[in-house]
Amino acid sequence: MTKVKICGFTEPNNARDAALAGVDAIGLVFYDKSPRNVDIHSAQKIIEALPPFINRVGLFVNANPSFIDEILCEVPLDTLQFHGDESVLDCAQYQMPFIKSLRVKPDTNVKEIAENFSSASALLLDSFSPSSYGGTGESFDWSLARVKISLPIILAGGLTVDNVADAIKQVNPYAVDASSGVESAPGVKDIDKIEAFIRHTNS
Repeated sequence: MTKVKICGFTEPNNARDAALAGVDAIGLVFYDKSPRNVDIHSAQKIIEALPPFINRVGLFVNANPSFIDEILCEVPLDTLQFHGDESVLDCAQYQMPFIKSLRVKPDTNVKEIAENFSSASALLLDSFSPSSYGGTGESFDWSLARVKISLPIILAGGLTVDNVADAIKQVNPYAVDASSGVESAPGVKDIDKIEAFIRHTNS
């Protein structure tokens, strides 16, 4: 069974409905340049609304450690996701499970990066954009993700109901991660799309 993470919730009931629809992990974006950015109060309300056994992921982009510490003091997260240019030490210093995201280009050495980040819980492979750290809604050449590494692979980047089954067939990832592909507006998830996405993920 391929796990499903949906990222970029901004509203408690929306996140709860997604979790009840069968999502395995909920992503909260703590990056002020993102239209899906949430503050501490909003994040607390979203997490309070979630049912048990949902992995609560906090996404950061080149964040100051003091900012991450502040979030961790106030928001009960299970996993950290680093979506910027963070080093291994940057990611590991919080002594929590973490996911390292890569913006994949044809010359990206996924195997070497996986070896460098061997302490990560997983490697997330996303589309490269020179102007954005994820959330582009664009997919990338999935053949670049067909690599044998020791870390679980989470596939992201432009995944929708229409292409997720094909993406999984090509890459066989541990999990898939969607955001804009299951939205009705930035930060507002369409539950019908999420339910269909989950069906196609494990069809």
